[in-house]
Amino acid sequence: MQRSELAEKELCSEGQQIPKILEVNTGTMERPLEATRMEKSTSCFLMERKTRVKTSWKEIVLAKLRKSCSYSPRKLKNFVMDFLPVLRWLPKYQCKEYIWGDVMSGLVIGIILVPQAIAYSLLAGLKPIYSLYTSFFANIIYFLMGTSRHVSVGIFSLISLMVGQVVDRELILPNAISLQLLLSHLYVIVCSTIYIFRLGFVSMYLSESVLDGFATGASLTILTAQVKYLIGIKIPRSQGHGMLVITWINIFRNISQANICDVITSAICIVVLVAAKELGDRYKHKLKFPLPTELVVIVVATLVSHYGNLNEVYGSSVSGAIPTGFIAPEVPRFNLMLRVAVDALPLAVVSFVFTVSLSEMCAKKYAYTIRANQEMFAVGFCNIIPSFFHSFATSAALAKTLVKTSTGCQTQVSGVISAMVVLLVLLFLAPLFYSLQKCVLACIIIVSLRGALRKFRDVPARYHANKVDTVVWVVTMAASALISTEVGLLVGIVFSMICIIVRTQRPRTALLGQIQDTSFYEDDLEYENLSSIPKVKIFRFEAPLYYANRNYFLKSLYRLTGLDPNLEAARRKKYEKKEKQHMKKEDHTTANGLGGGDTTLQLVPKQIDFQTLIVDCSSISFLDTTGVNTLKEILKDYKELNISVLLACCNPAVIDSLKRGGYFGKDFGKTTIHHKFLSKPSPPKQTPGVNYTINFDVW
Repeated sequence: MQRSELAEKELCSEGQQIPKILEVNTGTMERPLEATRMEKSTSCFLMERKTRVKTSWKEIVLAKLRKSCSYSPRKLKNFVMDFLPVLRWLPKYQCKEYIWGDVMSGLVIGIILVPQAIAYSLLAGLKPIYSLYTSFFANIIYFLMGTSRHVSVGIFSLISLMVGQVVDRELILPNAISLQLLLSHLYVIVCSTIYIFRLGFVSMYLSESVLDGFATGASLTILTAQVKYLIGIKIPRSQGHGMLVITWINIFRNISQANICDVITSAICIVVLVAAKELGDRYKHKLKFPLPTELVVIVVATLVSHYGNLNEVYGSSVSGAIPTGFIAPEVPRFNLMLRVAVDALPLAVVSFVFTVSLSEMCAKKYAYTIRANQEMFAVGFCNIIPSFFHSFATSAALAKTLVKTSTGCQTQVSGVISAMVVLLVLLFLAPLFYSLQKCVLACIIIVSLRGALRKFRDVPARYHANKVDTVVWVVTMAASALISTEVGLLVGIVFSMICIIVRTQRPRTALLGQIQDTSFYEDDLEYENLSSIPKVKIFRFEAPLYYANRNYFLKSLYRLTGLDPNLEAARRKKYEKKEKQHMKKEDHTTANGLGGGDTTLQLVPKQIDFQTLIVDCSSISFLDTTGVNTLKEILKDYKELNISVLLACCNPAVIDSLKRGGYFGKDFGKTTIHHKFLSKPSPPKQTPGVNYTINFDVW
């Protein structure tokens, strides 16, 4: 019998006829088609799976190589424009519409950028001039290569901290500061690798909880590192695991050496900065642009420090001489590459994730698209030229990006304006910051952490929304703060993956009941007024079925149905054995002429309250080999007890896995749970030795 005849016979067994136009034509297909019975009233029709053309990986690789190696003027033009996206959008720049917003936002960001750049040099353990170089080059290069119109790329507190930890660790070497140059080059290599091999998908493994916890934990580390500047004590910068705890121990040990001038200055600066930030947040809808509070504080503090001789009279630590112009570039010492190779990976990953996240946020808000791999490439190039000047790694910065969008930014032309402001400081104004106290810079850094530290207020709401995500946040935050930032990020990723595995290892399971007078079924423990179906059990497993949750699947199935087929089969064998022994003993007694009387002993096995088991596979997204074997196992075990096993609501991926695993016979159709119930086989007779045909239809 042909496949089309089998399908027609199976799908229209109730007297319905399939229109000729819907017949299955197997003569032109490479493999049998699966036909689906879809019922409505008295009609039926066929659904055919599309035939997929399988292509070997060799053919795919060769096709991509041919496409990549082929040349045409159009491809060359597209390559150049993809490499430098500015060539696409700059010719279309609408000057009258965009220029005012770009100039305004560029000036505001430039004014904010200068004090932040000088302040973050404390975190990176480098001279202030290097952070200014970083800010200048990053804005120019991202203008040429970035795909986001609004992201502000440059110095970022978290990246500065990670860089500073490497610099401080390697200061034991002569000229160890040159390792920072090498670190930036390795950072670029990692970024380029991600771009070339299209590895941008790795950002998907850093969940929002991991990123928030990592940022909060790192913020605690940053705050701790700035306390010594706030109170003017001299303690060594701790390195390695437990840096936060060790630093606080050293702070309390040396608290008696606090500089009263720095303490008073810090208190005044923090009060002014926090008050200005709170007022700015409250009245931001009335302000056309944010208040340049940091710049005002730096100017006033520098003037007070200079004319009050705070460094000479009170011993307050100041920034010192900041040279103007650009220093001579330096080539990295590649023989020291192994010392910082491991540090470049977390730097690149964190920078990439924050940059792409902010870029996607802005693109979604303002209705345009970005290219994640190009963003990685652009951020990588933002480190190549600056690295020759001892500049450190760059990333998109959240605070400056939000300011940029709120001040009317339209394109990355605003980044060029910001770079010009920084260049003005580099060439002419840098020496004016000689008398600026370091405690003022520390205050600017600490106040900038307000957003990250406020995450602690969100913990109750986060816990109410999702307990598992809250635990991931707490673990990542604690590991980042108490161990180290790099280890904290790794711990957060691993722990979040473990949580996913655990949740799929012990998912929700349920027995379903029928919603009255409908073809829908739901969990009978969650909903009222569900009717049970006589002699039928419907079991739902809400997770993929794979090796890690196989045992839980079986235990849940046996517990909810109240029947372990293996135990029941063993019990029946035991009953049969006892019955045979009893019959043998009775025959022996009769043969000896003793007589057995009229009383007989009959061993009755346990009565089973269902004869059909339907497994709802709607929540099973995939099966591995263990999952397929598990379904084959329950099919075999229940069949020995004369119980029919049916699968319902299987997706195509599950169907393919079952086919490859040899679960099906030659012919099968598809139905819903309700169709399963309507077409369930008649209760089998409890007659030994009779084989029953079981339909294994899936939907």
